[in-house]
Amino acid sequence: MARVESRLAQVEARGVALPTPEESPAARARAMLASRVSQAAETVPQPAPEQHVPLPQPEPVSAPLREPQPVEPRFSLEALIGGRLPIWIGGAALVLAGFFLVRYSIESGLLGPGTRTLLAALFGLLLIAGSEAARRLAATRDDPRVAQALAGAGIASLYGTLYMAAALYHLVSPLPAFVLVVTVTAGAMALALRHGPPTAAMALVGGFVAPLLAGFDAAGIGPLLLYLALFIAALFGLAIRRGWGWLALAAAISGFGWINFLIAALGDRPGDWSAVGAFTMLLAACASVALPATGTRNPWLRLAPLVAGFVQLVALAPSLEFGALAWSFYLVLAAAALFLSWREPLYLPAALAALGFLLVLELLALLHPERSITPLAAVAATLLFALPGHWLASRSPRWAELALGGTAGPLLVAHAAAPSLLAAPAWGVLELLAAAACAHLAWHRRSAGNDSALILASLATALLGVLGLAQFLPHAWLSLPLALAILGLAGWARFVQARALFKLPVLPFAAALVSAGLPLLALTELVAASVMGDRLPYLRLPHTGLLLRDLALPTAALVASLLDPRMLGNARRLVGSLAIAVAVLLLYALTKQPLALATLDRFAAAGFLERALLTQACLAAGWLLLRARRFPSLGGVLLTLGLARFVWFDLLLLSPVFVPQQVGGIPLLNAAVLHAAAVAAWLWTLAPTRPIRTGAALATLVALLAAVRQAAHGSLMTGAVSTPENGGYSAVLLGAALFWLWRGIATGARDLRIAGLALLTAVTFKVFLVDAAALDGVLRILSFLALGIALIGIGWAYNRFLGTHAEAAAPSLDAAASTPG
Repeated sequence: MARVESRLAQVEARGVALPTPEESPAARARAMLASRVSQAAETVPQPAPEQHVPLPQPEPVSAPLREPQPVEPRFSLEALIGGRLPIWIGGAALVLAGFFLVRYSIESGLLGPGTRTLLAALFGLLLIAGSEAARRLAATRDDPRVAQALAGAGIASLYGTLYMAAALYHLVSPLPAFVLVVTVTAGAMALALRHGPPTAAMALVGGFVAPLLAGFDAAGIGPLLLYLALFIAALFGLAIRRGWGWLALAAAISGFGWINFLIAALGDRPGDWSAVGAFTMLLAACASVALPATGTRNPWLRLAPLVAGFVQLVALAPSLEFGALAWSFYLVLAAAALFLSWREPLYLPAALAALGFLLVLELLALLHPERSITPLAAVAATLLFALPGHWLASRSPRWAELALGGTAGPLLVAHAAAPSLLAAPAWGVLELLAAAACAHLAWHRRSAGNDSALILASLATALLGVLGLAQFLPHAWLSLPLALAILGLAGWARFVQARALFKLPVLPFAAALVSAGLPLLALTELVAASVMGDRLPYLRLPHTGLLLRDLALPTAALVASLLDPRMLGNARRLVGSLAIAVAVLLLYALTKQPLALATLDRFAAAGFLERALLTQACLAAGWLLLRARRFPSLGGVLLTLGLARFVWFDLLLLSPVFVPQQVGGIPLLNAAVLHAAAVAAWLWTLAPTRPIRTGAALATLVALLAAVRQAAHGSLMTGAVSTPENGGYSAVLLGAALFWLWRGIATGARDLRIAGLALLTAVTFKVFLVDAAALDGVLRILSFLALGIALIGIGWAYNRFLGTHAEAAAPSLDAAASTPG
């Protein structure tokens, strides 16, 4: 009303007349437009004759006024506390008053059972009569909540009275009691239809609380559960009739609350667990049907009763000793979930949840000492989920996933938890049959692209195939079916051309690494010891047959699959590097076998030769891949590994200059010189980048120094440096400097010229500071004379080269300077 009055005041202030009922909408719009235009004209100043001022645009015409509608009263805390809660609490208080009155009469012995029951029934009927009177009295008929509270309290009282009469005092036999419960339920539904949701809520609270106040276990669990089942069924019927989803949900939650209360209260009374299980199964199934019938659209609310039922049955199964009754309850509820999923796809997540909880139940049952019925239940579960899943797999990926889970899940859990149930060949046959069923499903979904069901079907086929084949092989040969799985998944991915399938070979390779953990760990320890300077790593090698059997086959299969650049997807670099590293370790272990360096004498005789051959193999493989421009990343890794081995082992850690090792007695044609010269040759013939040419130059210097050292000491290069050896170093370094300087001038390679000049400078300082200090007399004079003449000649030749180069470049510079721009 305040908003309507404010709107009227605004209209009157603008001077717009209210439309009369007989005016047409067009007339009212024209009148309002004329009024607003006149108001705008009065407020705009008149322009001079020569000015052109645009007229103001009229405001949009507002919609015609409507008749004021009655405004709903706003929600307020005062109205809730002062007007609503007292009535509802009062109704609940009436129910409690009746129950406590009866309980007091029982404890005091004032009244007999029949009188107590009769008084309780009269109390409930009086409350219902009071509700009808409240609907008719002038003082209360304007507030329907009074009648609603009284009717709800009366219904709750009648439910409690019937429970006491039939279950506590046995005043009524089962058949009449059932008829009376149906009658009260019908009356409750009629009153709820007449009075609305509050009456239904009061009846719900009273009906569920009544057994607690009267003593829930006085007559046993069976009558109590029968009472709860009839009462919940009545609530579901009322909720469906009126479309009250909240009532169906509240009834289901209260029912599950009673189940958990009974689980906590029963303790060591196993005879009642079967009744609780049956009640759980019925409640979950009926609630799943009732909620959609009330119009509830929330998918999670509609799935909740089924999921809650599965959880409750799994929790009850140990109390039922995982017997036939426990399995029957679960399988019947799972069948209900599948039936609902067939009728409406919304329930498919509940069916998948049922499968997941079933696998948990199967695992717990197989770990139980008494499991006679569990294998049969696992077979029934497989058929229950797999057959409809395969039949309806074309409907959606969810059905295909259900088929895969039903086909593989119970079988894998049984094999893992109780392998002694069957012989190994029997397990193998079953797993290969299951793999064929999964492969059939994958074949039918091959055109689905990156479909989740296609991926799961491919994985399930590989897993079941590996396990099935492994049952017919010795336990140690698991690597063979894993290698076949890698090749099979790689070929399947290339056939289907689905991007997600190219990542699947990672999984069997990871399984192969896990299964070969011990030999792989031994290889890792071997490499670590070798890097730290162990001279006899051969003694740490695992058995060659063990390495080949556990690691070689899967690694070779994965490396072969890497020939397809799409293989492994985003994981290609990481997993491919890991596979190549394992392959290199295996080759390293194999190359240690021929020489078998198991003693220090054997190491001194052939240690350098073996190490040089391994390093040269890495360098040659990397060089070939880089020159062929195939797998350049792998080629770079191998080349880097070879250079690292050359620097770390041959120049620093195990250099034959410090550690006694035979390199050969022939000058120039010995292992030390040939090894360093080959390193330089690999690098000189690669792409002429600055790092590569720098490494090549350094390796060339190492080869020259090794030639001098070997010529001075023979096959064993250890020992002190003599004066002739020192002079030989200066001579070969000077020759290398002059050669690089000449090649740099001849080919125009600036880096060679700089390298030659730098080496020449270093040799000059060495001669002056080291070599000359060891000479006396004529030898010192002759050395300085020869060095001076050589340096003068080199300087004169290099200056002529620089002058010629500058004259050749000058015309081109002049031409460039004369060109415009």
